[in-house]
Amino acid sequence: MQLRYVFTELRQGLRRNLSMHLAVVLTLLVSLTLAGIGLLLRQQADLAEQAWGNQLQLTVYLCNGQTDEGSHCDGAIDGEQKTAVADKLKSSKYVESIDYSSQTHEFERLKMQKSEEFDRVLKGPDPIITAKQMHSAYWVTMKDPHRAAEITELVVGLDGVYKVQDMHQITGPILSAIDGIQIATLIAALVLVIAALLLVANTIRLAAFARRREIGIMRLVGASTLYIALPFLLEALLTAVVGVILAAGTLAIVMWLGVKRGLSGSGLTDWVGWHEYTVTCVIVAVLGLLLTAIPTLLLTRKYLKV
Repeated sequence: MQLRYVFTELRQGLRRNLSMHLAVVLTLLVSLTLAGIGLLLRQQADLAEQAWGNQLQLTVYLCNGQTDEGSHCDGAIDGEQKTAVADKLKSSKYVESIDYSSQTHEFERLKMQKSEEFDRVLKGPDPIITAKQMHSAYWVTMKDPHRAAEITELVVGLDGVYKVQDMHQITGPILSAIDGIQIATLIAALVLVIAALLLVANTIRLAAFARRREIGIMRLVGASTLYIALPFLLEALLTAVVGVILAAGTLAIVMWLGVKRGLSGSGLTDWVGWHEYTVTCVIVAVLGLLLTAIPTLLLTRKYLKV
């Protein structure tokens, strides 16, 4: 196979259909960026659920031995009281499962809330808040979040129960908003992906039409399909690489300006970082290459027949 011919055809193909290739690059840029944002939002929702608990959870905090104003605690909860609370929760038909979280685990959960204020009170040689000051808890997964009141009534007032917190009233709208933005972003990305596929198909069709005489001669002299199709495939892959690089750069700007310099300072939850960005870029890169390579391989079999 003469690589000189292949690269010559590649250069000529890029020059002939420059506007079409630019259109494909721009469409890939927007579609892959939106897809990447959707993936980052999905990972952000997972991190938020780990920090706050999901919409189907409520938290039963247990007495830790310290006197808190407004509570009914009389010393730390003992083993018998803890078992009684667990049995009461398990008796409800609205409870799917319960998980016990110790004071240490709750302290680690609190440390996930990354901000300067939390760093001041949680770290250092003499921290204001320690693990011993935390309340152990039962994290209750409900079958229906609308039944939280019934479950709360079962345990409120029991010996050893500090308070019951229904986080889904707070986190539900936030997580729903994240999911809504993610769905809208992925739908927009899907529409643009279809547009990119159509542009790739048109680019191949126009390129094949422009070279129809050359392709006919090559067929007559016995050139293989791979030899003829290789310049088209290289054009598509080069276009995909440029689109992926631009999309990765755009996502990096979004991460730096939107997350690192914007949201991360709020301390509301643990935000996506560069690890999640790297995972997203790998997925976006694979998606971009597949979006161009697969239709190119399929369509060249059709348009290169003479």
